[in-house]
Amino acid sequence: MISIDSRLRSAEAQTADDSSVFARIEDPSSSALGSQVVLDLYECQTDHLEDLEWVKRTLVNAARAAGATVVETVFHKFAPFGISGVVVLAESHLAIHIWPDKRYAAIDAFTCGKNVRTNAASAFLQEQFRAKRVLQRSFSRGELT
Repeated sequence: MISIDSRLRSAEAQTADDSSVFARIEDPSSSALGSQVVLDLYECQTDHLEDLEWVKRTLVNAARAAGATVVETVFHKFAPFGISGVVVLAESHLAIHIWPDKRYAAIDAFTCGKNVRTNAASAFLQEQFRAKRVLQRSFSRGELT
């Protein structure tokens, strides 16, 4: 769980009647409709950050490593550099945005299936991109209590 700093906790307590003021970041819950993993890969050492086909193949393979069902892919290479892409899954999506000049990749995995192993996809992507620094955050989506 990502903790909220003490100033936000105090402000949240003071405005408890206005639930729209602060977003809560929580661990994925079994009662949620879905879960989202946000993965920041810094200092990527791969030589393929501008290789559209490699990026597409790597994301598809990450989805398969997670046990997800690939439905469709859409990828685009920007000029002068950068790649964005989405792997549409039967269980939702896996998206990426790459800044090769910064050696950085931002990845988002949203799943609404209980059988998708997002940690497997995350580990696969970290290995393939050879990131020296990684930040991973997980969120529950659609808490219908």
